[in-house]
Parts: sequence; structure tokens; C-alpha cells
Amino acid sequence: MKVLALDYGSARTGVAVSDATGTVARPVGVVERAGTDNGLAQLAELVRQQEADLVVVGKPLTMRGEAGQQALETDEFVSRLRKTLDVPVESFDERFTTDLAEQSGGSHPTDARAAAYLLSSYLTWSSSRRP
Repeated sequence: MKVLALDYGSARTGVAVSDATGTVARPVGVVERAGTDNGLAQLAELVRQQEADLVVVGKPLTMRGEAGQQALETDEFVSRLRKTLDVPVESFDERFTTDLAEQSGGSHPTDARAAAYLLSSYLTWSSSRRP
């Protein structure tokens, strides 16, 4: 199963995608203002181009695991995204992904690297749930 991950931000949203087997994550790029109609259309096109079977959106919980203001904004984005896409959309805890991306460096934007860390964590978690 191919998974596309989003590290949502109101200004910039990082995008990463897995390989077809759902084991390796790689950064793809950034979508500006993903919560707008234009941004949602760009994301829908990326999902089609990448032939994703599932979209995972990072949910920015607090260090205590609670939903703050950013998590509530992300929930609204996820609702709009579900209405736009023809594939399932899930949320997944994204704590520490941006910190890891900033520390790792690389040629892709930090937001895209954060999405790749999110996706890698999600893939590890989901593979541990398979029988």
C-alpha cells in the first residue's frame, strides 16, 4: 500500500510518500497554503500522481499528548481533505518530527523532511499491527 504523508501547516505543508510496499518514506516537497481551495486541489493532484492508497496527516499533540490550538486547526484541515480526496485520510501523532527534520538537514525543505519522518513512524507503527 502506497501512503502519502502531510506535515500540515497553515502556510507550508510538507509532503512525503512511501514506496509501493509501504516500507520506505521519502520527502516529495511542499504545498503552500494547503488548507485553501487551491492547496487542496494541489494535494488531490499529488495523491493521484503518486497513486497513493492512503493519506496520513500529522496531528501536532502537545508533549502531554493533548490537542492544542494547532491540533484543532489540523482537525479542520483533515475534515476538508476527507471531502476532497477519494482515498482514506488518517491522523497520526507527529510530535518531534519537525525537530528531527531540522537536526537532520538535507536537500529537501524541512517541512518535507518532517513529513518523511512522520511517514516513517507511521509505517513502522502500522507494520507492527499487521498479523
